[in-house]
Amino acid sequence: MIAFVSGTVAALAPDAAVVEVGGVGMSVQCTPDTLSTLRLGQPAKLHTSLVVREDSLTLYGFADDDARQVFVLLQTASGVGPRLAQAMLAVHSPDALRRAVATGDEKALTAVPGIGKKGAQKLLLELKDRLGAPVGTAPAIGAPAAQGWRDQLHAALIGLGYATREAEEAVTAVAPQAEAAGGTPQVGPLLKAALQTLNRAR
Repeated sequence: MIAFVSGTVAALAPDAAVVEVGGVGMSVQCTPDTLSTLRLGQPAKLHTSLVVREDSLTLYGFADDDARQVFVLLQTASGVGPRLAQAMLAVHSPDALRRAVATGDEKALTAVPGIGKKGAQKLLLELKDRLGAPVGTAPAIGAPAAQGWRDQLHAALIGLGYATREAEEAVTAVAPQAEAAGGTPQVGPLLKAALQTLNRAR
């Protein structure tokens, strides 16, 4: 079991990072929130979960161990594999998922791509006694104060290799979405939207 990887960020992609560990590049699948905390050429530590399949070994990485533990617990529910668990954490913070399960918030789960109404109902039943209560009120990784989301999103796009002008245009393009989100827009969903904007422009 690889509990974490620590090293220099060698490459960034929309859904993964490569961390150089002892001269070896480790490819780690990450959520947009986690990727937004990484910078090319800078040191990083990612808490990881290794998923073993007959034809592959895949590392999933997280900014903190709480997210990694929730990722593992989500997969104890029937029908939830690593990709769906990661998608759930891309849309919601660990505490938001705990709150959704604790309060039976079906709508929050159906906001995750790949989860329908029946699936959400089943997950609420199966996860009720597994995730536990929310651990605090601290904002999720990638959920900065309202005025800080622009800087974080801009830095994340630069870290992914986009030019300053491209990053600025993408930030401007998703500004209405950020304002509609209210006081503390999350960088993760905004990064996804910004990447879609940039892909259409190319």
